[in-house]
Amino acid sequence: MRNSRDDGPAALVRLVATGQAESRAELARLSGLAASSVSLRVEQLIEAGLFAEGGAGVSRGGRRPRRLRLARAAGVFLVADLGARHARLAVVDLAGTPLALSDLACDISVGPEPTLTAVVDGLRRLAGEHGLADVPVRGVGVGLPGPVDPATGQVVSPSRMPGWNDFPVREFTAGHAGTPALVENDANLMAVGEHRASWPDLDNVMVIKLGSGIGCGVIVDGRLHRGRGAAGDISHVRIRSEATVDCSCGHPDCLEAHASGAALAASLNAQGIAVETPAQIVDLVTDGVPQATSAVRNAGRLIGDVLTALVNFFNPDALVIGGSLSNAEPLAATIRGAIYERCLPLATRNLRIATSRAGRDASILGAGHLLLDESGEWIDQTLQR
Repeated sequence: MRNSRDDGPAALVRLVATGQAESRAELARLSGLAASSVSLRVEQLIEAGLFAEGGAGVSRGGRRPRRLRLARAAGVFLVADLGARHARLAVVDLAGTPLALSDLACDISVGPEPTLTAVVDGLRRLAGEHGLADVPVRGVGVGLPGPVDPATGQVVSPSRMPGWNDFPVREFTAGHAGTPALVENDANLMAVGEHRASWPDLDNVMVIKLGSGIGCGVIVDGRLHRGRGAAGDISHVRIRSEATVDCSCGHPDCLEAHASGAALAASLNAQGIAVETPAQIVDLVTDGVPQATSAVRNAGRLIGDVLTALVNFFNPDALVIGGSLSNAEPLAATIRGAIYERCLPLATRNLRIATSRAGRDASILGAGHLLLDESGEWIDQTLQR
């Protein structure tokens, strides 16, 4: 259950890291532990270098409590959000808040080993350049634009990642970084980041990522829903179209083949308008180029048709439209219009449809949160030393 209490040491670290608690009394209230048990565990966490005490907190009638915070030695996470031609790199604290950010040019089509090696090396450089080389790295998170098997950490039959099929991404990354690794689909990471940062009070949220490809992450009862790894994959839903287009997956007329950033770029290039990236498409729309505006509106209609079925089926509290293409206002407006026109009134009566609030670093935030969620093992090991 979403609100079930976790009373282990890792839960106390999460409560302090995420700002939900800053005193022993608040930890006791939120964890359900006795005050004496909380005090004992807090002292252990301070002795292990994970907690530090700062100034006095707010009094609630008695002596002002000593404020708890994460110590520098508590560590950081290294996170990379990979796209087709670039990676967003970040060093984040244990709450998922970025301490350092940079972009790395890389071509995912060169294969997994050179790409992941460059990414991990780039993350280490980033930490060093920002004075964080001496801070313990507690985990590495990697977001990938393809289906990820959550049980094995492998990419399975990706449509635009030659050489990556069944490659042991989690094992390779952990070995090269020398620390536990989290590997996840990029849209799933975006869903977690958007939910935790912007919609924490909502139970059921769909987050659409519109970039070079199309992805969808699903939050159910406040938690990421992975299924067996393919939950939310709407990119290969077949759509109706006047002209048949073969998708990179080998099937005709997938949504991604008609409405993704890559598909729109190909269409515009065929019309003599040079464009390579989704961001350039957004710029063309902003500049009022009619071919670009028409292309994104058509994409919005196709995406909206697919989302209409999903909204009726799942009935979420919110639908968040993210990714670089979401900045094209006609695209988001057309998606909204299609959903409100075609969905059942009960499905849309209280539905919130919004563009991303977390922005381009939503996946970075999501990776940080998931790494913290999985922190129990290394926290226990730290306390046993």
